[in-house]
Amino acid sequence: MKLKLLRALLLVAVICAMNSCSSDASEATTVDTTSQKVVNYSYNTSEIETMDLINAYRVSIGLNSLEKINHISYKSEEHDNYMITNNVVNHNDFVARSENIIKVLGAKTVSENIAYNYSTPQAALNAWLASPGHKENIEGDFTHFGISIRENPVTGKKYYTNIFAKI
Repeated sequence: MKLKLLRALLLVAVICAMNSCSSDASEATTVDTTSQKVVNYSYNTSEIETMDLINAYRVSIGLNSLEKINHISYKSEEHDNYMITNNVVNHNDFVARSENIIKVLGAKTVSENIAYNYSTPQAALNAWLASPGHKENIEGDFTHFGISIRENPVTGKKYYTNIFAKI
């Protein structure tokens, strides 16, 4: 009887000890990087050229040019790195990227184009314009955008992620 009581008390003590270790202190010091605005981004020549080509196209058909936002380019770069690391070409986690841009930047709508293995920005833009869904994004009711173009160091192939937002 005493042994059962001792075991029960020990179990209660362990449960109390585990529950008394509050995570509030650690949560207060943890930084939620998913909701912080990224302000610095270094654009390479291909990224600048692609944004210029997209804006030139938009203006040529009577649309507004888009303003670049470093945070959107950073989210684009994260996706390029994901695709390179996982050897895939897809829109995986677009919902998370979109929700982040909505939360951090106050975007109303977000859309995304990706491309793979185009050697020049013009070739990527031509492919996007030849695809109805991608063209719709380029011609969409957006105000801002970001882009990342990364090269797989093993294969040398380029990955493009272009995200559009209306803010």
